[in-house]
Amino acid sequence: MKELKLKYGCNPNQSGARLRMEDGGALPVEVLNGNPGYINFLDALNAWQLVRELRAACSLPAAASFKHVSPAGAALGLLLSDTDRMAFRVEDIRDLASSPLACAYARARGTDRLSSFGDWIALSDSCDEVCARVIQHEVSDGVIAPGYDPAALEILKSKRKGGYNIVQIDPDYEPPETERKQVFGVTFEQARNSAVIDPALFDNAVTKNRLIPPEARRDLTLALLTLKYTQSNSVCYAVGGQTTGVGAGQQSRVHCTRLAGNKSDIWHLRHHEKVLALPFLPTLGRAERDNAVDVYVSDDYEALLEDGVWQRFFCVKPAPLTAKEKRDDLEKLSCISLASDAFFPFADNIDRAYQSGVSYIAQPGGSIRDAEVVAACDAYGIAMAMGFPRLFHH
Repeated sequence: MKELKLKYGCNPNQSGARLRMEDGGALPVEVLNGNPGYINFLDALNAWQLVRELRAACSLPAAASFKHVSPAGAALGLLLSDTDRMAFRVEDIRDLASSPLACAYARARGTDRLSSFGDWIALSDSCDEVCARVIQHEVSDGVIAPGYDPAALEILKSKRKGGYNIVQIDPDYEPPETERKQVFGVTFEQARNSAVIDPALFDNAVTKNRLIPPEARRDLTLALLTLKYTQSNSVCYAVGGQTTGVGAGQQSRVHCTRLAGNKSDIWHLRHHEKVLALPFLPTLGRAERDNAVDVYVSDDYEALLEDGVWQRFFCVKPAPLTAKEKRDDLEKLSCISLASDAFFPFADNIDRAYQSGVSYIAQPGGSIRDAEVVAACDAYGIAMAMGFPRLFHH
């Protein structure tokens, strides 16, 4: 197919939307089901690049959950613990351990389940039946993958009353080296960002603590590649082969660090035994449970536990997760990796990162205050690598 007409552009008043190749050649994507829109394809093509590069860099299946042209989460295909399965709402998925790809998507969606509501999914490998069953129960706009097993395709086609968007991409497609876009009738042209991110980048630690173990190198690789396809400014926290918090599109870098750090803290608190034991009503939907958990672990929990409110969510009124319990739980955190798409201009970013258990940092460097940032890392015993390309994405 050389052209694909779309319902409309970013908004319903923007007509004439279509996909086409500038050279008039065939599109590298095929719609197997549904009717994806303009924003769907922006998400799909950005997300595909991310999972493809993660697969190449880490030699593991990868998945991403995208919303509004930035990843809500990304992850690698590592086995889930029983606690992870409960926190990510996949404890009832049969044979989950048999599908690294399904584990990758459960982790990616589990980064920030509120933000992933209605996401676009990208899979690095052909979608298998187990992965399709994970996707089946989530509210999602669509999926892009290099292929689909027949059973998986049938499961996915049953979503959204048969209208679920399923896109297949040619895994061998390579885009031109030069990319173009128009803004206000003006054409912008630049070389495609072909910066390679892999664990070897972290040999250049500039702090007193120079030890960055293999697991942290994997997580820093994951975090940096996630940032490569996140609207800048952006900061990403990761641990255990998955992102735990993505802070995107903030004008101030410390706001990125705080936003992503707060999301990462919430990710960890969702694993707390009190959260996992919340007595939800059996009729309560997945999204309502996710929303309730988000409020329960926040400072606004009292609104959820008011009389006349808690009865809409729980069989019995749960005890609150106290400020001390949250503080005690978060103080145990360590070995978290953090990456930034550009340099840290002030050491306050390091102060905030340390509060969320960060032990390893990757950032390009180049600030006039690099020495202050390094000194802050040294004060906390954080290992930090610098000296790789900036990763702005717009």
